[in-house]
Amino acid sequence: YLHQEQAIQKVFEGNNVIVATGTGSGKTEAFLYPILLHLYKEFRARQLGPGVRALVLYPMNALANDQRERLGEICKRLEEEKSPFRFTFGQYIGETPDDEHDSRRHAHEHMANRLPGELVLRSEMREVPPHILLTNYSMLEYLLLRPDDSPLFDDGRAKWWTFLVLDEAHQ
Repeated sequence: YLHQEQAIQKVFEGNNVIVATGTGSGKTEAFLYPILLHLYKEFRARQLGPGVRALVLYPMNALANDQRERLGEICKRLEEEKSPFRFTFGQYIGETPDDEHDSRRHAHEHMANRLPGELVLRSEMREVPPHILLTNYSMLEYLLLRPDDSPLFDDGRAKWWTFLVLDEAHQ
């Protein structure tokens, strides 16, 4: 769609973009493609180490779950095609287990259902932050306040942050 092309072009010109269009019109591609292309450029420049490059905020977890599956499919395809380019992502929400022993949040189930490229435990995201972080507004507030989550933002890692996406901003 024309709005996708225009949004992608504007992002690569260094502009902030708002895409307001109907359901099913490809808003996700308007932000996801620039993020993936940015990651690929870093990979080509040998600069794609751990650290969040894109924070994608959702008003509800169901939308974050959809994006999780989409990212997993992209990572799976990269693996199947034996691409040397790989990226990571993580969904950090209330249901995200702290570590592999977190039975309250069903850690073993999350680990068993891990998608290609996905970090599923808070501990692994703190240790090696994903390139794309999916969360919601409530969890973002906790992430910014809790010292345990500061590795996502501190220790020089914030220098990699490039994208802040507010999906479904009208909500």
